[in-house]
Amino acid sequence: MPDAHLGKGATVGSVIPTLGAIIPAAVGVDIGCGMAAVRTQYHRDELGPGLSSLRTAIEKVVPLSAGAYNESLTDSAARRVEELTGKAEKAGFEPGRYAKSWERQLGSLGSGNHFIEVSADETGAVWLFLHSGSRGVGNKIAARHIRVAQEAMRRWWISLPDPDLAYLVEGTEEFWAYIRELRWAQDFALANRDEMMDRVVACFAEFVGGPVRELERVQCHHNYTEREEHFGKEVWLSRKGAINAAPGVPGLIPGSMGDASYVVVGKGDRLALHSSPHGAGRNYSRSKARKTFTREQLREAMRGIEFRDTDAFLDEIPQAYKPIDVVMRDAADLVEVRHTLRQIVNVKGD
Repeated sequence: MPDAHLGKGATVGSVIPTLGAIIPAAVGVDIGCGMAAVRTQYHRDELGPGLSSLRTAIEKVVPLSAGAYNESLTDSAARRVEELTGKAEKAGFEPGRYAKSWERQLGSLGSGNHFIEVSADETGAVWLFLHSGSRGVGNKIAARHIRVAQEAMRRWWISLPDPDLAYLVEGTEEFWAYIRELRWAQDFALANRDEMMDRVVACFAEFVGGPVRELERVQCHHNYTEREEHFGKEVWLSRKGAINAAPGVPGLIPGSMGDASYVVVGKGDRLALHSSPHGAGRNYSRSKARKTFTREQLREAMRGIEFRDTDAFLDEIPQAYKPIDVVMRDAADLVEVRHTLRQIVNVKGD
């Protein structure tokens, strides 16, 4: 399917009929990466000054950056770990063989374009918004199965134009091992976002000095594989940088650092396989962005937003990405915009 129909910044990585194959690289090495958002009962005008204290409070309770884990498990994280451990046992594998500290990764953010934000919509309603995935354990699960697929290609004397196009044939043990572990990593990503969101909600409640009513919570993957029916056939569908935009399904489309984000609902475009772009792709590589933009340009782009002022975020400056409003115009046939969110507080890892 042409990428253009999905809009810029998204691809449907693979659509594979049953008894076909699935491409392990299709969802990338951040299996289950996605978004979570909570709409609160508070208005932007109720927040007042001192937003830096809210930012630093969030930075203290959520480990940031690659390789940063929790020192210990919260009660809620322990419950989630117990549930994930049971799912891994049913799937027949031990997550610890991929990452010994996987339990302490739960509730951690990561780096790059992952973020936590406090935002306000067009009515002034305050939203808590975050972006993260399955962390190091998901990365290692994906990397292993990509290697398994590449070895299978060599074993079967299959020549490919690129080794990242290696695939696993449905019905083989290698295929189902990948599916079981991939689904576990997707569950880990969901639990990771929920754990972080619970901590952010608690920080926000302490900041405003009152309880937070979750008027709604939206969760969605944008790097994942699922079995779905399209055009009368059961298929394995991989969405890479794309969200589920089936009719009535709520979704989240983030902009870049300092840009707008969107709460949407799917329109169910059949030709797009009920999919929509998850956001804007990059105009500049990370290395080129660091050479092109300055700290002053970053400060100007983040004017009016509370953020950690550091050179570490130069590669995340909004100008390094395609304009999110162009992406949303391209996606007008795929999703309906329910809310437009503007950042108030931004939290990122180095």
